[in-house]
Amino acid sequence: MPGFVDEAQLHVKAGNGGAGAVSFRREAHVAKGGPDGGDGGKGGDVWLVADRNVASLLAFRDHPHRRAGHGGHGAGKGRHGRDGEAAAVAVPEGTVVKQLDGEVLADLVASGDRWLAAAGGRGGRGNARFLNNRRRAPSFAEQAEVGEERWYDLELKLMADVALVGFPNAGKSTLISRISAAKPKIADYPFTTLEPHLGVVRVDDTELVVADIPGLIEGASEGRGLGHEFLRHVERARVLAVLVDLSPADGRSPGDQERILLEELGRHRPELLMRPRVVVGSKADVAVQAWEGSRLSAVTGTGLPPFLRMLAGLATEARAAAPAATGFVVHRPVPEGVTVERGPDGAFVVRGRPAERAVAVSDITDAQALAYVQQRLRRLGVDRALARAGAREGDLVHVGSFTFEYEP
Repeated sequence: MPGFVDEAQLHVKAGNGGAGAVSFRREAHVAKGGPDGGDGGKGGDVWLVADRNVASLLAFRDHPHRRAGHGGHGAGKGRHGRDGEAAAVAVPEGTVVKQLDGEVLADLVASGDRWLAAAGGRGGRGNARFLNNRRRAPSFAEQAEVGEERWYDLELKLMADVALVGFPNAGKSTLISRISAAKPKIADYPFTTLEPHLGVVRVDDTELVVADIPGLIEGASEGRGLGHEFLRHVERARVLAVLVDLSPADGRSPGDQERILLEELGRHRPELLMRPRVVVGSKADVAVQAWEGSRLSAVTGTGLPPFLRMLAGLATEARAAAPAATGFVVHRPVPEGVTVERGPDGAFVVRGRPAERAVAVSDITDAQALAYVQQRLRRLGVDRALARAGAREGDLVHVGSFTFEYEP
């Protein structure tokens, strides 16, 4: 898997909404037509979509930025702006999305799982929307709302039926190249494999996805070598195939190899020890160590058919027992309504998307628009919330980028 990348950063920018229009009908024999300004279009959203045809996060390594289209502006004669084009960003199955502080936001497990990474800004309403019995000629419209902009950490955990686990140079790469079309780099020295490889293996009527996990070393669960990067690719495997080298260069016995490998897996994730697993001696053609269990040789093919049939049976059972894979999203609770808190400068800060949006999309230099904003803030309960927080006449109040003096 040339250029395999399992960690990357992603910057997403949703589209801005379009501004509403201020316009009045101009018709013959009509001295003063009514308002007919159209609404602005919504900005495009940015979605992350798990795609089975994407193998790694390579596309984000040098080009991390993805953006959606902006909404069009409204116009006269009730013409609304077009909505901005959404962006669907393809990521591999098994992609975990995190905030930069490490909080998990989404886990896109199965092909087709979608997660909203950045919401497009809402379009502003045209002045025709503000016509009422008291406001016969509204001279204002809402401005565009800015689309969300975010940075995320992406982390890939391979989705495989079987994970091949073993010490460096245990023969995993040779084995996967023999049983599938995968072509990993193979040489007779430790750490040949520095990145995982996936191979599709057909056993009778069963297809298996087998992952060649880079060699683990003692202390991998504590981060030695590339331990954490390697171990996370084992987490989603349904079956573990533990390869113990029967001709190890360091003379370590197969029993010791098995014990150390299982200890490292257990320290990383205790539940890994509950997964179905097969332990087999590799390099049977050049074995120098005694081993009473199953043996195989990827070079000569000895022991491969029963080994593969065993893996196929265990994987089939595990698939049947597991619930259907679905993505899950961990949300940080979104506060509802309006809250008031005291800022470091002693001023009162009003928080809450409805209040912030009321100010952000309105042209408060227009007297009618300012009166409308004040009315909306009252309806949202901002006045009551400020009074409960102890605001007094003359205190500064911040709502988004808008600052005013409080008057009871």
